[in-house]
Amino acid sequence: QVQLVESGGGLVQTEGSLRLSCVISGGALSNYVMGWFRQAPGQKYEFVGAIRRNGESTYYSDSVKGRFAISRDNAQNTIFLQMNSLKAEDTAVYYCAASSTIGSPRATGLYGYWGQGTQVTVSA
Repeated sequence: QVQLVESGGGLVQTEGSLRLSCVISGGALSNYVMGWFRQAPGQKYEFVGAIRRNGESTYYSDSVKGRFAISRDNAQNTIFLQMNSLKAEDTAVYYCAASSTIGSPRATGLYGYWGQGTQVTVSA
């Protein structure tokens, strides 16, 4: 059974930084495309970014491009989301997700495994 556990969320001021981590167990990270999504109160899931199995390709939403960066350490079964220059509109619960199938990394439907989420709150 594949499980994902996020950590690293918290309260940060505008223009601050946070680094989220997501550890996968029950499967080798190298087998999965990994994505980050977020959900603000009353909103749908929003794609944040994704990284291919080999880590050579990354994808970002326009709203975070240039501020956020995804990386992965397959040996540690961990992916990271470095978030810089945070804004109030980045406030949300952040989820990591894993996919073993082929498709658009931006689509929530691609991902069969999801973590429980970690809260990120950016104060003005």
